[in-house]
Amino acid sequence: MPSRTRTPNVAAAQWSPNGGALGVTDLTLPNANVFGENVFSIAVQRQRLPKAQFRQLEATVAKGEPLEGSLADAVASAMREWAMERGATHYTHWFQPLTGTTAEKHDSFYGPTGDGNAIAEFSGKELIQGEPDASSFPSGGLRSTFEARGYTAWDPSSPAFILENPNGALLCIPTAFTSWSGEALDNKIPLLRSMDALSRSAVRALGLLGETAQHVYTTVGPEQEYFLIDEQYYFERPDLLITGRTLFGAKPPKGQELDDHYFGSIPERVLACMMETENELAKLGVPIKTRHNEVAPAQYEVAPIFENSNIGSDHQQLTMQIMQNVARRYGLVCLMHEKPFAGVNGSGKHNNWSMGTDTGINLLDPGDTPHENLLFLFFCSAVIKAVNKHQQLLRASVANAGQDHRLGANEAPPAIISIFLGADLEKAFDAIESGSGDAATPQAYLEMGASVLPRLPLAGGDRNRTSPFAFTGNKFEFRALGSSMSLGMPNTILNTIAAQAIDTLSDELEAATNGGSSIEEAVLAIVKSTYTANKAIVFSGDGYSEEWHAEAEKRGLANLAQSPDALPWLIEGSTVEAFEAYNVLSERELHSRYEVAVEQYVTTINIEAETAASIARTMLLPAAIRWLIALKEAGIEKLTAETAGLVDEFVETIFALESVNADENHPEDDHGLDGAKYIQGTVIPAMNAVRDIADKLEKIVPDDLWPLPKYSEILFIK
Repeated sequence: MPSRTRTPNVAAAQWSPNGGALGVTDLTLPNANVFGENVFSIAVQRQRLPKAQFRQLEATVAKGEPLEGSLADAVASAMREWAMERGATHYTHWFQPLTGTTAEKHDSFYGPTGDGNAIAEFSGKELIQGEPDASSFPSGGLRSTFEARGYTAWDPSSPAFILENPNGALLCIPTAFTSWSGEALDNKIPLLRSMDALSRSAVRALGLLGETAQHVYTTVGPEQEYFLIDEQYYFERPDLLITGRTLFGAKPPKGQELDDHYFGSIPERVLACMMETENELAKLGVPIKTRHNEVAPAQYEVAPIFENSNIGSDHQQLTMQIMQNVARRYGLVCLMHEKPFAGVNGSGKHNNWSMGTDTGINLLDPGDTPHENLLFLFFCSAVIKAVNKHQQLLRASVANAGQDHRLGANEAPPAIISIFLGADLEKAFDAIESGSGDAATPQAYLEMGASVLPRLPLAGGDRNRTSPFAFTGNKFEFRALGSSMSLGMPNTILNTIAAQAIDTLSDELEAATNGGSSIEEAVLAIVKSTYTANKAIVFSGDGYSEEWHAEAEKRGLANLAQSPDALPWLIEGSTVEAFEAYNVLSERELHSRYEVAVEQYVTTINIEAETAASIARTMLLPAAIRWLIALKEAGIEKLTAETAGLVDEFVETIFALESVNADENHPEDDHGLDGAKYIQGTVIPAMNAVRDIADKLEKIVPDDLWPLPKYSEILFIK
């Protein structure tokens, strides 16, 4: 370990297994008694509303209709009374602008009466609609700076909830965010539109297949990876504080090479933090299922049970917020950046996605014999077709500056989109394509050679961690999302392209059955032709290998390695055609998201570059010079020459970075694609050159002179 000793901060030092953090002593562990207690759930609505009004509300929500005035007032009154009983004094319309995070403006329930008193009020109009300033949120050209009006609209399908604070509580009402002209300024509206689109397409297909359903829901279950580090180290690293990742840091003697962290015993302080986080989320109705150590030191994962995509997306945003808040109570900081530390695994968010009917059928469950399950084969074929046709768009849906450090870096799926089906399922599709009929695989068992151990049913295929889009039994796992990302846009895209593919196959099915074919004959013919036309996207091998890159190029698959290469697919012709056809996003709305994504990429890297240059010039270079002076005074010529050479190189790289990132050297279209390409090709290499020298200096400058905490401290001191 380094010779310098860093003491954990006061908050961390105060934490103990018995006393909690900062005086938290009465932690109640998650159980059935607290789950959903801070949620204005259907059960609470049933209890608080008169029976007739509750039924009216249920019917209105089910039909997606606006609330009638008197009903809205009744719901608002019941919601206010419930919230105030739990300590709430304010309410907020909780929404998700295009920043990727959430936003809120707090309004008090209390208003003056004119006689020196105040009365608590909350009307149906205040529940249904708010009016935050829309001019300061990213809009990608949908709004001019002077056009300030925007509306938040209550989403009654996502229940209101209460956020607790030591000094009170806040009623949060999930809402959509739109411009005064009705264009979506958030991630919720397109997601809801895409869910409706997929439902319409899937219900139509089910009708043709002889099944009855009124609605088809998409579900998500995101696996969230993150880092927890001591907050003292966080505050001593300006790069972490400003950018969310370390811009400097030499590889420590030990990283993750021993594979001893994955699924290892969870450190006591970290486990206590996790437990309190899960307790807070349980109160909010978030169904957390799993927690464990991840691959990298100080890296962890949390995962919920599957939920409706809209509620699951809201819960995911809430989960990230609660994780970050609770961590601070334990003297920790929760890092959601995709690559906070070089040389160890970054963090992603695996998006487990499926489709299910209101009658309880999972359309992506193959059952015991997938080759005989017509529903599954039909819908699975549609997904294969959708992913193949829109592979570049799916890649664009997970593009940001942090992701460019992960994708294809032997720690996350490659930037090449492909589908892993598993041995049994791929065999079934191959048999249908060839007409061999040899698709079923009899149940096999895994023998472990010890009499005390039970036989385990042998799975139909291994899993493939290198696949960006993998079938995992009864769902597809879109593994390429970044840790910091909202689920909104990736799932909006996935739902929309699936709806388009389902409709295409439904047209073929309708034509075939009208032509005299039986449903079984028609479905098998459609599955065969669809698989044959799209099987280039199916790959079961090592996605990290160079051989796969060459093979993917032969197959015609896209390799969009960096964000500037991928983002233009958000506005490509096939994207606009699909999204306008299904009324999910207009061409203007798509362009707005493209412009926001490009601007965020440029701005993020620009902030990183300026931060790197500042730290290098004002912190690291002075430390290196002090060491060089000490060596000269000591007369150690070999070490002096080594250090002097690195210092000279360091100065040159700092000057070069400052030059290429100067405003006058950026292209005129600084926040457009030209600016992004300039960042990609010029600024990032200059940043990397500065880091390369700085990391070499870190290894030779004495620890008591080096001003930044090192990886060996940040990642291993718990």
